[in-house]
Amino acid sequence: MRAKAELGGGTDRINAQHRRGKLTARERLDLLLDENSFEELDPFVLHRSPDFGLDNQKYLGDAVVTGYGRVNGKLVFVYSQDFTVLGGSLSEVVANKICKVMDRALDNGAPIIGLIDSGGARIQEGIDSLSGYGDIFQRNVIASGVIPQISVILGPAAGGATYSPALTDFIFMVKDISQMFITGPDVIRAVTGEEVSQEDLGGSTSHSAKSGVSHFSEENEELCIAKVRDLLGYLPQNNMENPTRLETGDDPDRSIPNLNSIIPDSPNQPYNMLDIIEGVVDHGHFLQVHENFAGNILVGYSRINGQTVGIVAQQPNYLAGVLDIDASVKSARFVRFCDAFNIPIITFIDVPGFLPGTAQEHGGIIRHGAKLIFAYAEATVPKISVLTRKAYGGAYIVMSSKSLRGDINYAWPTGEVAVMGAEGAVNIIHRSKLAKSDNPDQLKIDLIKSYEDSLMNPYIAASRGMIDDVIEPSDTRKKIVSALRMLSNKRETLPPKKHGSIPL
Repeated sequence: MRAKAELGGGTDRINAQHRRGKLTARERLDLLLDENSFEELDPFVLHRSPDFGLDNQKYLGDAVVTGYGRVNGKLVFVYSQDFTVLGGSLSEVVANKICKVMDRALDNGAPIIGLIDSGGARIQEGIDSLSGYGDIFQRNVIASGVIPQISVILGPAAGGATYSPALTDFIFMVKDISQMFITGPDVIRAVTGEEVSQEDLGGSTSHSAKSGVSHFSEENEELCIAKVRDLLGYLPQNNMENPTRLETGDDPDRSIPNLNSIIPDSPNQPYNMLDIIEGVVDHGHFLQVHENFAGNILVGYSRINGQTVGIVAQQPNYLAGVLDIDASVKSARFVRFCDAFNIPIITFIDVPGFLPGTAQEHGGIIRHGAKLIFAYAEATVPKISVLTRKAYGGAYIVMSSKSLRGDINYAWPTGEVAVMGAEGAVNIIHRSKLAKSDNPDQLKIDLIKSYEDSLMNPYIAASRGMIDDVIEPSDTRKKIVSALRMLSNKRETLPPKKHGSIPL
């Protein structure tokens, strides 16, 4: 009986799965979990679908494999949809199996990982299969902020089936085999006349770069599942624990001399913020989240002195690092996840402001930018920031400023805090003086220099307590290590309330 269950829908369908370039449900679990750690639950249940041609298609365990195991020695709960059994369709029994394993994950405070490969609700069951999705959604919401939830899309996920992954913390996709969409190409063609392929509509590239639905996009299943294991290594088991600290062997007091010359002389010249991040963190390892989406801001996980940290940073070589709608939403969600799971947040700042334009204003930049303010202001985990160059206008306040309860705010000597750039400010403040001048170009140069010296250098902000210290760039790593040690027992609470009203 057990051997029969492990064959899923049978040898022919397994071979067909392989011909599509896809692994089976159990092969995926073998890759994800530590060797010999998987314990299956409900392997003998059978579907109870009414007889619409399915009476002779009953398979042990139905269309999902559920259970628990270990990743890097830590407990996780898993479900892996089996496309070889009735297209991985969700029946009442399949939903019950998934809900049971989600309940066990919540009870035991361990991550839940869903490997998604399903044709959707089993139409032969009608409302019973649809209500199964509702039961799963409810558990996704209850588990949110309690245990990490990861969805790995390894085939189709269409219609209502997409909303369970959308409610989880991280979505992984694989090029050419993953699809997510509410309405498929045929429906779109019938309703709007628009021609679009499945891959262009809801493939990995579209969702990782355009919609931002997917957090990770990988070339194949093996790399994708390896990345899931990598991510789990940075996360705690639940919201009552801290991430595991590792001995990385990287000197906490290591100096980084090349950072002293990394900022260009011209304030408008770009540089790569990744060079700073990789110089500061342990062994240069930085796991980017949403790497292909909103490239003007970087978010991801790393370790500093063995401690997991979440990093948020402007990327000056993409749109000058401005904040726009996508960057605000991307970073706000990341900050809120870190706060929910006790992960300190390190922010590297070089932001000239919010992106101007009618598209941004009409798209709701005020509403979306407020999400990032809310996320930083609400976060009670240690918050450390490093101002590398620019922090102008409202964008300065948004990026983990002292006003939003930033714990430690450092600046490099190249840091600038101001309402706006010097040239723009001079053009406004001294408009009439420049218009009357016999030598406006030289006067502007002098006025800009005066404005920079009197209002923009980091020592002005430091004199008012908005910057805690102006540090040498080469000392950034050891300063952050010291601050993390100091903040290791930080306790900060919010006023009692059911929940805040974030501007969704």
